Amino acid sequence: MGAQETSRLDQGRDRQAVLVTAASRYGATDEIAEAIGKTLAEHGFAVAVIPPGEVSDVDGYDAVILGSAVYTGHWLDAATDLVKRCRSGLAARPVWLFSSGPVGEPTGKLAQAMAKDPVDLPAIRAATGARDHQMFAGKLDCRSMSMIQRAALLAFPGLNGDFRDWDKIRQWANGIAQQLAVASAHS
Repeated sequence: MGAQETSRLDQGRDRQAVLVTAASRYGATDEIAEAIGKTLAEHGFAVAVIPPGEVSDVDGYDAVILGSAVYTGHWLDAATDLVKRCRSGLAARPVWLFSSGPVGEPTGKLAQAMAKDPVDLPAIRAATGARDHQMFAGKLDCRSMSMIQRAALLAFPGLNGDFRDWDKIRQWANGIAQQLAVASAHS
């Protein structure tokens, strides 16, 4: 994830500062975080897109969007560690969550099983007071996987590919921008 930070040091700002952070194993979830950040920036928000391991606190941000790739039904440690590290700060501001993971044809049984909420989501929601969680389809590029992982994929044809719905991702980010704008207008 490129540290696209447009505002954290801007203390006398007129724009709301939003942190977008996501844990990614192969980069596909980073790309979702970047798209969300870009959409929010287009709405005039000061956006920082930073990997969770580089976030020491959430002070200076008016809102946080936190995401993770999902593997075997769980968020990656980098995202859950951020929740533990910044629990009180996250609970003190608006938070939205997203997960990335289901791959394959959306009507397939395996893709539908992958689309279930991560096991650790209830605890993450409770810790952050998140307003919403969205599950996005993911991307699986076997070229970035080990030979053993690629061999295992042979048993599940049709999982390789990019299944992300960029319109759905931008629509969700637009909805967050609208919620933040309304909240700002009322404060």
